[in-house]
Amino acid sequence: MAVVNPVPPDKVADEAKPVYEQVSKRLGRVPNFFANMAHRPNVLKHFPAFYGAITAEGTVDPKLKEFAYLKTSIVNGCQY
Repeated sequence: MAVVNPVPPDKVADEAKPVYEQVSKRLGRVPNFFANMAHRPNVLKHFPAFYGAITAEGTVDPKLKEFAYLKTSIVNGCQY
């Protein structure tokens, strides 16, 4: 199975550094989900706004959306 190693904070591209700082400030660390995405800095740079629109907007409770997200990962055998 292929493995994608997370990008450590000292190696992250300049355009992705603000996301690392924002996420680290909010969560106390940069989860691997974001650190792996940092291999494509332009994607990571735009991801928080995209993800926020998905989770914060609409009529479905954000916690229920997170549950669906996690359950889908489990059903698909995602070990992360």
